[in-house]
Amino acid sequence: MANRKQNTATKTAPQAKALDLNVLSELEKKVLWLASWMIHNANHIRPSRDGVKVGGHQASSASMVTIMTALYFHVLKAEDKVAVKPHASPVFHAIQYLLGNQSLEQLENFRSFGGAQSYPSRTKDKDDVDFSTGSVGLGVAATLFSSIAQDYLFDHGLVDSEQRKGKMIALLGDAELDEGNIYEALLEGWKKDLKNTWWIVDYNRQSLDGVINDELFQRIQDFFNSVGWRVVTLKYGKKMQKAFEGPAGNALKKWIDECPNQLYSALTFKGGDAWRARLEQDLKGTKGLTQFLKSHTDEQLQALMTNLGGHDLEYLIEEFEKNTDETPVCFIAYTVKGWGLPLAGHKDNHSGQMTAPQIQQFKEQLNIAEGNEWDKFAGMSISEKEIETYFADVEFLQRKKFDAVNDVLPVTDLKVPSGAKVSTQVVFGKLMQELSSSKDELANRVVTTSPDVASSTNLSAWLNKRGVYHTNDKQDTFKDEKVPSPIKWVQSPSGQHIELGIAESNLFTILASLGLTASHFGCKLIPVGTLYDPFICRGLDALNYACYQDARFILAATPSGIALAPEGGAHQSFNTPMIAMAQDKLTYFEPAFADELTVLMNYSLDFVQQAYGHSIYFRLSTRAIDQQPREMSAELKQGIIDGGYWLRKPADDASIIIAYTGVVAPEAIAAFDELVKDIPGAGLLAITSADRLYNQWQQNIREHAAQPSVVESLLAPLSPHATIVSVCDSHPATLSWLGSVHGHRAQSLGVTKFGQSGDIPDLFSHYQIDAEAILNACARAYLK
Repeated sequence: MANRKQNTATKTAPQAKALDLNVLSELEKKVLWLASWMIHNANHIRPSRDGVKVGGHQASSASMVTIMTALYFHVLKAEDKVAVKPHASPVFHAIQYLLGNQSLEQLENFRSFGGAQSYPSRTKDKDDVDFSTGSVGLGVAATLFSSIAQDYLFDHGLVDSEQRKGKMIALLGDAELDEGNIYEALLEGWKKDLKNTWWIVDYNRQSLDGVINDELFQRIQDFFNSVGWRVVTLKYGKKMQKAFEGPAGNALKKWIDECPNQLYSALTFKGGDAWRARLEQDLKGTKGLTQFLKSHTDEQLQALMTNLGGHDLEYLIEEFEKNTDETPVCFIAYTVKGWGLPLAGHKDNHSGQMTAPQIQQFKEQLNIAEGNEWDKFAGMSISEKEIETYFADVEFLQRKKFDAVNDVLPVTDLKVPSGAKVSTQVVFGKLMQELSSSKDELANRVVTTSPDVASSTNLSAWLNKRGVYHTNDKQDTFKDEKVPSPIKWVQSPSGQHIELGIAESNLFTILASLGLTASHFGCKLIPVGTLYDPFICRGLDALNYACYQDARFILAATPSGIALAPEGGAHQSFNTPMIAMAQDKLTYFEPAFADELTVLMNYSLDFVQQAYGHSIYFRLSTRAIDQQPREMSAELKQGIIDGGYWLRKPADDASIIIAYTGVVAPEAIAAFDELVKDIPGAGLLAITSADRLYNQWQQNIREHAAQPSVVESLLAPLSPHATIVSVCDSHPATLSWLGSVHGHRAQSLGVTKFGQSGDIPDLFSHYQIDAEAILNACARAYLK
């Protein structure tokens, strides 16, 4: 394909940075302090105007400190990307502050307006966030799909020839493994020959409401093994491992392995004397026990029993550096929730916070003078110069900032497909077919994806021309066996369609990953995803997550509404337009005609690339309707893009109009043709995007704009006493707000109940969105 940079091999990583445990242990303590102080400051020192608890998860942060210290200050390569556990946000911000990527002002305003975010955010935070996290499990799955996106770019030769593949790393809490989307993603990763992915589980065995089931670890290991991951268990720190070699060592190890999670947590909270008493009780008579216990003070015993694998810097780094091949790895790092804090181990510590006396004692323990709480070097046993010298070789700080985000690939306008009667779904397929034959670089950057519905959403022509992506060549067996089929299912590293299993959460997560390749890897892709419109709801959390990250993609949802008549309620949708209208960074269009969709497709291919742009959602239909023979004037084109235009212009001071969106155009036109016989000045308003019209109108109100919005201008000629009758194949609230623009009376028709099987005439009549119902609404309104 044109203009592609060849990159056939992963480049060799630079030599590992020399390990300096003294520096790392000092940084570890500093990170723990800053994360804890950040939360304390937000809740107990910074003035509160509303009395609402700020929160911040001191205990959940503490369990991640050692892991993140090892990663960011030693292990991470410049090309690696990390999704940070939501509740470890303070640790992330503290590390970025020490590295110079975060300001003191941001830390002081943690969880405050404009400050460091509660959970890491690509769009809201000032420091170097790779993946937004917050809705648990979604950031985890994002790393898996970003690894697939990375392979796609390398296989297509779209990255710089000197670029190396990075690890896509997720830091997750063990309770996040309760989320079903994680397992959907793991299965997809297995099918796609997943590579270069690390998931590091903060296995502190505590969640919001209690302590994790003792059997979880084995279930985790079994599942990951079954989908081709290497599972590395990081259970015992170096102190523990040494103790196992000493007096009573075998018995001690056996006791630790068999100790229930709840008991281990409780003893951790109670401290060294409690450990001593319990071991004396449970291991009574064990040879060497007395010698072992006498050789440890209570403080040393507490340090030993909490020296789990996830809290031992040297051990963590050794294990991370052993696993540098491309095999996906799940590290199960045993940790203590609240490690290093007075909250450690308590079952209620999830949202608990240190008291003022406790934070003061912690500060004194770390030798931090009053007033120096935010000082980067206060209380450290090594000099500022030593730290700065160490930071000079931290590879994370050498990561490249890509500028491909601002590159806009030119769009050669697609042509309106022919056909006197056609559906928008068929038009979409023909537009994709035309794009598949394009020689433009933009066509080479388009990647389609679908959850097992590529053929039924009219991507077949695109597939036949551009192929299906897989890291290995796989031929179409049906073709080889000479079995006739209109679809060629040839898989190869050069294919431009990523087929998914039936999991809509995976669809939206991979759209997010593909839509972020410009900032992650330096090459912009134009992702186009298709699914059935009713199943948007299945992946709604992941769709929201994709938009929150400002990922750019085009979503074609088809079929939609009750116009998919015989399929029945399970395959009909009526609430999706309102979902889309409420979703930030996603614009919803519902064109009725082929020329409208063509204009909008051309517009969207450019819009999703622009700095001011975002993602696009097309709500399409399988219902073929008669087309409008017309020339595409500049005015009409702009109206289609802006969200609405007059299909039949009203007279000045008109007393009634019909407004419609999408596939009910024939009913609206038929009703209008009857209405205008009695009321010649009536108008017919075609709405291609209720979303754009509504949001621009609201924005004008908020900003006190001098110029009227598009919808205000459209409705301005109407009489102040006019009636707007609106109709759509969705919930009537999609258009019911039109009456509020200028205070007109409104009659809104739509679908408010779950659908049932039937043909379009029966269903449109039953749900009162046919021509007769529209005329009846006009009559009721006009007679009032």
